[in-house]
Amino acid sequence: MKNIEKIAQKIKILILDVDGVLTDGSIYLDADQELFKNFNAKDGMGISCAVRSGLPVAIITGRRSPIISRRAQELGIADICEGVQDKKNALAALLEKHGLNLAEAAYVGDDLNDLPVLSRVGLACAPADAVEEVKNICNFIASQNGGRGAVRQIVELILKARGDWDKIVKSYLQEGQGDAQ
Repeated sequence: MKNIEKIAQKIKILILDVDGVLTDGSIYLDADQELFKNFNAKDGMGISCAVRSGLPVAIITGRRSPIISRRAQELGIADICEGVQDKKNALAALLEKHGLNLAEAAYVGDDLNDLPVLSRVGLACAPADAVEEVKNICNFIASQNGGRGAVRQIVELILKARGDWDKIVKSYLQEGQGDAQ
């Protein structure tokens, strides 16, 4: 675990896939559009804690959905890359925008289309229910499934390694809630 903490200390941006990471992977459609997605409040609080601590959070997803945009806005996620065909290029653009290198990026993915990004970033993470090919290249596999607390667990790992977690907990004790979940 020491090695993973050393890697996590260097992280300056957390990038997330959506379906299978922030959700359980279910996609509910009617004839015209996506009807809803099921997000986890613990994952949302984790993202709020990351943003509160100054760790930017971004989304790279192959789907387009007003639901994703709304949830990202609620949580303070400023960088949303939707409808992405080539996640490597989206990763490169995000890193350039933030002036960061690959070693400073963490990515959470769950399926084959995430492999090009996971194989490049400093901290490659997956939910417990990710496909084996993804798990095989990840530095960290959460004990929780996608949409069921995996993102929260990964955020805590990073914030604890960076020395930010205790400050976040203390700020909640002093200031109360105030963040979206």
